[in-house]
Amino acid sequence: MNVLLSPKPSFFHHPHDTNRRSPTRSMSPFHNAVPGHRKRKADDEIDEMSVSPSSSPAVQSRQLARPAKKVRSSDPTGRPLSLARLLETLDVTQLRTVLQTICERQPEIAEEVVKGAPRPSVECALHVLNEYQTKLQTAFPYGGSNSDYTYFRVKQPLLALIDALADFTPQYLPPNEPQAAVSLQFLDGATKLVHNLPEWESQAYRHYKENAYDEISKAWALVITEASKKGAGFLLHSDGWDQTLAKHNQQSGGRLHTAMSAMATNVGWVGGNPNSGTSSAPSNPASILDQLMAGNYVSPVHVGPW
Repeated sequence: MNVLLSPKPSFFHHPHDTNRRSPTRSMSPFHNAVPGHRKRKADDEIDEMSVSPSSSPAVQSRQLARPAKKVRSSDPTGRPLSLARLLETLDVTQLRTVLQTICERQPEIAEEVVKGAPRPSVECALHVLNEYQTKLQTAFPYGGSNSDYTYFRVKQPLLALIDALADFTPQYLPPNEPQAAVSLQFLDGATKLVHNLPEWESQAYRHYKENAYDEISKAWALVITEASKKGAGFLLHSDGWDQTLAKHNQQSGGRLHTAMSAMATNVGWVGGNPNSGTSSAPSNPASILDQLMAGNYVSPVHVGPW
């Protein structure tokens, strides 16, 4: 019976059995751990954290220095524009109006503006006057006429041009303008504007242009007289201003007689021409300049102190 029965495995091995296997030990995480290994592992982790870019003191300082985001109010509210933004919305005419209003309310500011503003050039002044001239021409009805209707239609821009001309002219006259060349340059352009003023058949309307010619003629005379006192009579002739004035006088129909008289009196001895205009002052056909240029001037020349 015992032979037929399968032998039961024995759980107890012979102590001298060389083929026996050692019992399996549980694989503990601390199995075969070298003493101090865990401590070094923790230290390594600390070292890695210390060299990590995210934990670097420089990065932390940069993160702290980052400006905070501007928090806008979620509830909009109305407010006026700042001065800089408001000035950006104004054109030249509006700016001029605002500045003029402020100067009228506060005279001390007006004085500062006059002192601080640059001196207007002749080109700038004539440009402004030409703008008034353009407005006058635009106001004329199609076809044009000398009727009362046309006069009353253009009266406002006509008076605006005449007033502007009367205001700008003294700016370029002596003693406010010491340079004769600058004064004459302005008067040349201003006289052309007077030529373009409308000619009215009615005597009641003609006085505007007549007065304008009279005022511009007196301005020419003043500049010529003052220039001759400073020894600029020769320059007036050499620069051709005597011929320029003669052409203006011819175009005006002889209405610049005051200026022509001043030119003949103060500059006629240099190069006067008796046929250059309607002047009451006599002029020498054979001027001193012409005699000097021809080499036949025999009059004695004064030598010595003036």
